[in-house]
Amino acid sequence: MSDVQVVHDPARKRYTATIDGETAGFAEYIQTDELIVFTHTEVDRRFEGKGVGSAIVRVSLDEVLAAGQHKVMPLCPFYKGWIGRHREYVPMVYGVPESTATD
Repeated sequence: MSDVQVVHDPARKRYTATIDGETAGFAEYIQTDELIVFTHTEVDRRFEGKGVGSAIVRVSLDEVLAAGQHKVMPLCPFYKGWIGRHREYVPMVYGVPESTATD
């Protein structure tokens, strides 16, 4: 099986993951002037346990971080849990005080 490929589709406000050309999952978001709110992530059952969700979250957050223009709000439970396990992304989260972002 090939690696997970993640593509950003700004027109649809989603990140889509594929494996071997098949759609494996996606994440949807809402964007404001200051925030990107990740609202929903879904992985096809056939691809569960293959790192699809993690790939989507990592690519999307890395893109937001590289652009440096928005904070994120992880309403999606998967995003929230993933960020909790990857503390280096906590400073990107809207409302997190700078003093506690790296604790």
